[in-house]
Amino acid sequence: MNHLQSLDYVVFFIYFIAVSGYGYWVYQRKMYHQKVAGTMDSKDFFLAEGSLTWWAIGASLIASNISAEHFIGMSGSGFALGLAISSYEWMAAATLIIVAIFFIPIYLKNKIFTMPQFLSKRYNDTVATLMAIFWLLVYVFVNLTSIIYLGALAINSISGISFEWCMVGLGIFSIIVTLGGMKVIGYTDVIQVLVLIMGGLVTCYLALTLVSKHFGFGGDILKGLSVIRDKAPTHFHMIFDKSNAYYKDLPGLSVLIGGMWINNLNYWGCNQYITQRALGASLPTARKGILFAAFLKLLIPLIVVIPGITMYVMYQNGMFQPEMADAAGVIKPDHSYPTLMNLLPAGLKGLAFAALTAAIVASLAGKANSISTIFSLDIYKKFFKKDATEKQLVRTGRITVVIAMLLASLVAPALRNLDQAYQFIQEYVGFISPGVLSIFLLGFFWKRATSGAALTSAILTIPLSTFLKFLPGWSNGAFPDLPFMDRMTLVFGILMLLMIVISLADKRSKVNQQVVIIDTKMFRCSPGFIVGSAIIVGILAALYTVFY
Repeated sequence: MNHLQSLDYVVFFIYFIAVSGYGYWVYQRKMYHQKVAGTMDSKDFFLAEGSLTWWAIGASLIASNISAEHFIGMSGSGFALGLAISSYEWMAAATLIIVAIFFIPIYLKNKIFTMPQFLSKRYNDTVATLMAIFWLLVYVFVNLTSIIYLGALAINSISGISFEWCMVGLGIFSIIVTLGGMKVIGYTDVIQVLVLIMGGLVTCYLALTLVSKHFGFGGDILKGLSVIRDKAPTHFHMIFDKSNAYYKDLPGLSVLIGGMWINNLNYWGCNQYITQRALGASLPTARKGILFAAFLKLLIPLIVVIPGITMYVMYQNGMFQPEMADAAGVIKPDHSYPTLMNLLPAGLKGLAFAALTAAIVASLAGKANSISTIFSLDIYKKFFKKDATEKQLVRTGRITVVIAMLLASLVAPALRNLDQAYQFIQEYVGFISPGVLSIFLLGFFWKRATSGAALTSAILTIPLSTFLKFLPGWSNGAFPDLPFMDRMTLVFGILMLLMIVISLADKRSKVNQQVVIIDTKMFRCSPGFIVGSAIIVGILAALYTVFY
């Protein structure tokens, strides 16, 4: 039944009031302190400098990362591919540890507030500006657009509210949260994470209960888990071989030693949207927050992938046939999660609805804040008003939030024809990932890397990725049709080699080298961080061993 009942609305409005009220309280406290200090600090607005605790940083990382693309897109991929799609989450947990050890100390030591600022300091303004433009385009027209589209689609299927009004509502709610600045986003994200985990677990519980009952085991969720593994054994392999129909989406060992690392290191280590949460904190606080996020990452497949696999098993056994198809009768994996949510009883459906909304709004707010940060500090202040005051920067940031949300909402309906939106997002963000990661890695750890080499990588990453994507068709199959992860690995290797050759060929590179402070002592970690990291790596090793 595609509508919410009175109790659902009550639960949802409790969530809405809790988030809005808490956000308003945090905002008022921040404004009071600014008045006392007599300043309006742009760094406070964009970064919440020094005011986020480790648990707020960790929660905000996850809230900003988890969105409709996970609840709807990843659950749909669970229906189609199975547990293997969890590699995006589980490998992210390992990646976060690397980012905490090696990336964050460099940013904090060099007082970096935006990714283009690092590129400007390490290379030059041309590289920084080009990448800032790339990031803005990807953030607005891929990330923000897909989040709005999938979020509106999900809420429409659950509530019956029109797709267009769902987009409007999500946009307005997100703008309200974003305009308060990073501190408001960071602390309201704690509520968002609690709600999305509770709501996600409720939906997972329902899915396993349904399958358990259908096969005569009552409401035993452990039996339900056993049933879906028995009925869909191919959906519980983490590493695909070439005979698998979805090998191109997750090409075998590339998820462990290839393109998945490029995808994740770029996303978690070189991405304003993510790193921004930790850039205003001390190193110990930032590391604790990132480690907390890594632990939360281990839970995400339970919340979104298992329900998708459960829907696959029920569909294969004659259940939910009409719900999983579109008007033309074509199976739509992305219908999995909304179909499950519509089966929840009153009240619990409201909680799941609030969880989904929390994920969408938190992600939209975080993305919009990063867009406004890059535009205000790296475009507006550099090229439009070099003497901009703190107040003008904050105002520009707020205007940018509104414009970005409007642009994304206008483009979002164009995504209606996608079957698996999650794969679409990963592939097309992957066009820029190899170039970004090569620029950052060599910028961090190789002093000879030049601005000319970085500029070459920045300019070639999209054309080279595009060329390799369409080359099999242009060559009538003479060139292999590579999975996009392997294509990312190939592009990354080519760009790294080009950067090294160009840098070595530039005899002036030692003279032109920009200074980035790196002290090996800052890579040392506390005993607590080492123990936590070892636990995460051990859990990952066990998961990949059991489900290989």
